[in-house]
Amino acid sequence: MPDLDHALNALEGRVSSLREARAAYPADLGPTLDAALAELDTAAELLAEAREQLGKAPRRSAGKKDGSQRELKLLRQVFRAFPVPVIVLDGGGMVRRINPETSRMLGSPDGYLVGRSFPLLVDVSRRAAFRSHLTSVLQIGQPAAFETRLAHQGRTHTVQLAISRLTMPGEPQQMVAVVALPTQVQLPEPGSRRPELSDGALVMAAAKRQDLLARMGRLLLDEEALRQPVALPRATRLLAAEWADWVIADMVRDGLPRRSVVAGPKNLPVAELTRQVEATAPAGAQVVTQVLERRSGVVHEMVDDETLLGFCAEGPLLTVMGAGSLLCVPIGDGDGVLTLVRAHDRPPFTLADLSVMQDIGMQLGLAVRAQSSFQSRSRAADALSASVAPRSLPDVPGYEAAAVYRPGSSVGAEFYDVFPVGGGWGFALGGAAGKGEEAASVSAMVRGGLRVLSVWESDPDPVVRKVNKALVEQGTGLFVMALAGFVKGRRIRMSSAGHHPAALVQPDGYVRFAAGGGVPLGIAPEAETSTEEITLAVGETLVLYSEGLISSRNELGEPYGEERLADVLGRCAGQGPSTVVKAIEEDRNAFSAGQVWDEIVVLALRGV
Repeated sequence: MPDLDHALNALEGRVSSLREARAAYPADLGPTLDAALAELDTAAELLAEAREQLGKAPRRSAGKKDGSQRELKLLRQVFRAFPVPVIVLDGGGMVRRINPETSRMLGSPDGYLVGRSFPLLVDVSRRAAFRSHLTSVLQIGQPAAFETRLAHQGRTHTVQLAISRLTMPGEPQQMVAVVALPTQVQLPEPGSRRPELSDGALVMAAAKRQDLLARMGRLLLDEEALRQPVALPRATRLLAAEWADWVIADMVRDGLPRRSVVAGPKNLPVAELTRQVEATAPAGAQVVTQVLERRSGVVHEMVDDETLLGFCAEGPLLTVMGAGSLLCVPIGDGDGVLTLVRAHDRPPFTLADLSVMQDIGMQLGLAVRAQSSFQSRSRAADALSASVAPRSLPDVPGYEAAAVYRPGSSVGAEFYDVFPVGGGWGFALGGAAGKGEEAASVSAMVRGGLRVLSVWESDPDPVVRKVNKALVEQGTGLFVMALAGFVKGRRIRMSSAGHHPAALVQPDGYVRFAAGGGVPLGIAPEAETSTEEITLAVGETLVLYSEGLISSRNELGEPYGEERLADVLGRCAGQGPSTVVKAIEEDRNAFSAGQVWDEIVVLALRGV
């Protein structure tokens, strides 16, 4: 044993000198590598001699096992003190033993790699070749040398592997000893995670995660992310830019996960690979199914099973992607799954990363649901808006007609309509007092009632009264200002229920207002209306307008009012209805600096 100790100390000193030579002369690695291989031969001889001497030792009885235990401890001590990286693999390539020098080189805690597949550390392009060498060494017994890259914990090493068959006492199967001598080392990029972090680095890593959460929150709360289906693509792009090489979002539709978004590396020509990832069905991915079933995330700091994400045309998807580390979290409460993949040469995902991604997955689920709810309500609002205004105006014989309808800042309640009646045409204008979906639905009901009941009446006033009675019976609690009129020849008969009076523009520019008046619908069972009949001559224009126009205010809080409307109408004398409504709209916009709070409705009829 003294001789063995002396030989090991000498070997360690020579290996240290070789490391210094490699650092001092990085451009001239040939002689250093040759010498290192010679030292590997020397180390192999030392181990062989030690094994032979142990084999010659006299067998001891059961009562003398203490000596054997001491020899076993000595061999373990030699293995741990060996100054070069040594890994013991079983026939399947799984790590059975690993010495501290290997852990130091790969940047992993002692024992971390035990039980894991060693070929997963090998460069993707050379894994198949390594497995072939491994099988050959096991079957034939002839040692092999193999150069490749090893990537782990954000470090990349170009190494020369010496592979030898090893028969170990007490093991039912033959093992393989792999000695790794680095020829090139690529350290992690500045700021990247290392296995052992200082307190300052831990604080910085935590701050970076909090910054990601804040940025993700701002992105998902953006108004456009609610109005348009952009939350999911934006979130995956943000994560792919800083946190992963690949980001995949699978959303559940019709009970099954469907691949929705794939974000791949930007610095590699992987368009074809991206298409393969997009085409792979997530329902066949074990990790996606697991996360959906358990409603909790998983992290694989080192990918042991390359089939976790399913298969593509070229084999396991994770193999094709060059995956080294995998993180998978649920989106919302079973709405989908978010998968992040890092390559071998990047720091692996950790439990801290899993925690922050779980939060992001929940945020993303809430954003997707909010987007769906917002769009559903938006469609309902659009439907309500469509129910209070016609898509187009019909042709009224003997008249030109034009209208403008501008929505307000929220779902409002103004309406207008033009429709046929017996022997002529009818029109209606008005709005419920209030905002929101309830007010809009009441306005839609009144508009529909005025149109339908006009079929059986020859005068608009009975129609307005019947709608009032129906509105009171419904008990909505809302009242509605309304104006209805029948156009028969040149005569126009109107019934007003608390609405603004119509304006009559004569060819010479003189503007007068009709009577208007009455009490809004829905207040009392017996309607109080104001009726009036006018004759609209050729060249005269009848203008109907909403409360939203008259009540518009400027920066000083002054209302637009009917006097300003009369001035605009006087300047439009002799102009067609489309010119009149456009002039009113432009003047109101200038008055209120483009601000719109309530809907604005203007309807104009001109005798021709």
